[in-house]
Amino acid sequence: MAYVDGFVVPVPKKNLAAYRRMSQKAGKIWREFGALEYRECVADDVKPGKVTSFPQGVKLKSDEVVVFSWIVYKSRAQRDRINAKVMKDPRMDALVGPEGMPFDGKRMVFGGFKVFVSL
Repeated sequence: MAYVDGFVVPVPKKNLAAYRRMSQKAGKIWREFGALEYRECVADDVKPGKVTSFPQGVKLKSDEVVVFSWIVYKSRAQRDRINAKVMKDPRMDALVGPEGMPFDGKRMVFGGFKVFVSL
């Protein structure tokens, strides 16, 4: 079964274009090293919940939008190999400009997931 890295990120609306440029470049690197899919999605119908929600999970501010992302691999072993290569690639260093990342990485939620249903 496939393996998926998932991410939920709060991105300031004013930085959305910069985030997209960064993601497009990063996605090409992940795909080059073997990731099967690389997706970045901007919240369209995501509301705060009464107990929890995507906005609450990242402590979303009024000037931010939630981005939900995932990368698909053949397996966890493949994910580990690909991520090691990506993190050593000098092009990744170039994605962080002098002003830093276009989002607050401390509020990013992420993790690796085994696929157990695939239709």
